[in-house]
Amino acid sequence: MTNNIVTIFLIGVVLFEHTCIAFQKGISAWSRKKYICKSNFDYRCVVPLSAASTHDNDRPTEGGDTLKSDLDSISNINELSSRRDMLRRSLISSTLLLSSSSVVCTNKANALDRSSNLGMMPNVLMSSEENDRVKGMPVPSKKLGGLTNKIRSVSKVMDELQRDLMQERWDLVEEYPNQLRSYVPVFTSYTDSAFPTDIPTDKGLRVALRYEVGRYFASLERFRQAVNRKALDEAYIAYSDMSLHFDRYLRVGGLYTFYDDNVSLEPLYKGNENSLVYADPKKDPALVRDLIVLVQGPEKGKTGIVIGIYMDGSDSCAVKLDRNKGIREIRVVPRSWAAKRLGEQDPDDVFIIPRNE
Repeated sequence: MTNNIVTIFLIGVVLFEHTCIAFQKGISAWSRKKYICKSNFDYRCVVPLSAASTHDNDRPTEGGDTLKSDLDSISNINELSSRRDMLRRSLISSTLLLSSSSVVCTNKANALDRSSNLGMMPNVLMSSEENDRVKGMPVPSKKLGGLTNKIRSVSKVMDELQRDLMQERWDLVEEYPNQLRSYVPVFTSYTDSAFPTDIPTDKGLRVALRYEVGRYFASLERFRQAVNRKALDEAYIAYSDMSLHFDRYLRVGGLYTFYDDNVSLEPLYKGNENSLVYADPKKDPALVRDLIVLVQGPEKGKTGIVIGIYMDGSDSCAVKLDRNKGIREIRVVPRSWAAKRLGEQDPDDVFIIPRNE
């Protein structure tokens, strides 16, 4: 449909161009005839005295002045013609640009959900390479080898670290910083290979990924220091920051295995508040290791576990949501949003991961 409209528009531009050319030729011929008539008849055939303007300045009095005036008229006509040509070229260029943009958007539409309003989003998060990895997510280059799996394997290491940290196995926890530090070349290679071109989109994504990597390893260093002191609360906070920045890296890097386009889940619970069973977060606030349900906010009803409580006066906590298609998202929310679940609950799935002794 878009191509048909562009074709019709181009045909109209061509017809308009021919009309302008014909009009220009007519004006030029009339001007030449006018000039010849003035030269042969001393201009009286063009502007007879009886038809002269009442303003003396508008009536030609001498042949030289009238000749100059006519030459100026021809110059103005040529200038007008030049402007028409510029307008025509601009219209054609704009049309071709529109056409090419439509083609690009069509080719990149595999990264957006056409069934939703997100299908009308500008191509801000798309990379230079075509890939139908996940709708709604940035599309990395195809030339990554095994880097994608290596990056995702960090998720398993983080889950195992959460298990050992929450069980206070310091003898095991102290080994993780070196293990995670060994992934620096993997992060660097993925960042440079996933979005390799010089287009603004790829440049912006590389900057964002490098920022998240920097924050991740800065948090890892704080985690190492907290482990050396066996400061559990500080270790929880550092681990929460590590998890948050790694989660953002996965999202920005197009490594999520799904895309959730829900704007808010709160309307689903209007008039059905009793479907969520939880403790009052003000009277009995959730602590680290507690299984929670989000009772406010756009992700109301989602469940997870508290992995850290921030002591910076923000009264917020880090929540690791339950696994969804292999991914556990990280959220930092007010503590009043994270309420302890009541009743018998299955343990968080990190505690089911077998430990390699």
